[in-house]
Amino acid sequence: MRFSSILIACVIGLLAFSGSSCRRSEPAVIGAVPANQPYLDHPQPRLPTIKLWLGSQELVAEVARTQTEVATGMMFRKEMNESEAMLFVFAQPYQASFYMRNTLIPLSCAYIDTEGQILEIHDLKPRDETPVEAASANVRYVLETKQGWFDRNKIGVGTLVRAEAGSLTETFFGR
Repeated sequence: MRFSSILIACVIGLLAFSGSSCRRSEPAVIGAVPANQPYLDHPQPRLPTIKLWLGSQELVAEVARTQTEVATGMMFRKEMNESEAMLFVFAQPYQASFYMRNTLIPLSCAYIDTEGQILEIHDLKPRDETPVEAASANVRYVLETKQGWFDRNKIGVGTLVRAEAGSLTETFFGR
């Protein structure tokens, strides 16, 4: 009798656990802060940067890793140089969905997989809160640039993004 009760409790626990882990409305971010801390109501300070190479093109990208950094992104900023970008780093691959709340600068974004390969590129309109959802659930990084940068530099889907330390995975996750 006691064994049956334990077995039933374990099965119920496993079902509850598997049901909750299958859904994720927010991307997993590194160094996440509590959910009650929303995006900032002003431009965030310049974040730490990293050099990225897309083919022969070089960008200096701010790295957004915490929940607040990711949620705030480029909000409220008024300028961005041609060779600047923001790289969003997520703990796990997911189906990215980006929009432009309080973002004044026209941007392009690339959805990038775990291997650092560009899966999709989208142009985003300032202040447009319509989510631009990725077709893939394998997005680990999102790179935002000044709108049109990918076209102007002939960077397309399939391009590999590399950093000073090698691949994006080696750079951010040490593998």
